[in-house]
Amino acid sequence: MKRLCIALSAVCLALAAQAAEVSVAVAANFTAPMQKIAPLFEADTGHRAVLAFGSTGRFYAQIRNGAPFHVLLAADDETPAKLEKEGQGVAGTRFTYAIGRLVLWSRQPGLVDDQGAVLKTGKFDKLALADPKLAPYGLAAIETLTRLRLLDTLRPKFVLGESIAQTHQFVATGNAALGFVAYSQVLAEGRLQGSAWLVPADLHTPIRQDALLLGRGKDNAAAAALLQYLRGDKARAIVRSYGYDLEDPQK
Repeated sequence: MKRLCIALSAVCLALAAQAAEVSVAVAANFTAPMQKIAPLFEADTGHRAVLAFGSTGRFYAQIRNGAPFHVLLAADDETPAKLEKEGQGVAGTRFTYAIGRLVLWSRQPGLVDDQGAVLKTGKFDKLALADPKLAPYGLAAIETLTRLRLLDTLRPKFVLGESIAQTHQFVATGNAALGFVAYSQVLAEGRLQGSAWLVPADLHTPIRQDALLLGRGKDNAAAAALLQYLRGDKARAIVRSYGYDLEDPQK
């Protein structure tokens, strides 16, 4: 029995030594899916993911200034590519973990029609969107309004959020009647809350959201494990359940 206890203790110590912690910078739109994925990742691998949520633009500046993140889950593909080119990311580790969808949303049922015609009526006081300089979803909103030839007309109604999370908050609290947010933010158990128009994907540049192993995570086992986990069926099923599109895993 004593020998068995010693053997079991050795195994536990070995597993503890192998387990690691990964610090992850997560785009605000991906908050809900990542909060579901993280505990499953820990249960399945023993590694722990420490999550920080915010705008991709802010994370870029923080990483450039030495923020101790191991992995970036961005809201676009340009920022990870830029960090990789600048030597802040590990070459060859970047991949698309989700393709986002933009939605015009109001917490008020019936306010937003399924064609987005409410934008042309102008019968609302404020229109929330994320700062296009910081958040890719904000840029997609600007591109959409430009394609609809409504940008100049509606610009005086803009309320800019620093991130897509703050933008959603503006609408959820009624500080703006409607706003452009991430589709994932307005789904609760697969059902839409309030009223919304799912913006056709051809009205803006595809919102390809890329993951990147950062330089600080190069030798971190948990960082490598997390990136692999995001490619797995369990994580992908969660991502899909929040309204994201997915790329072929073989690409």
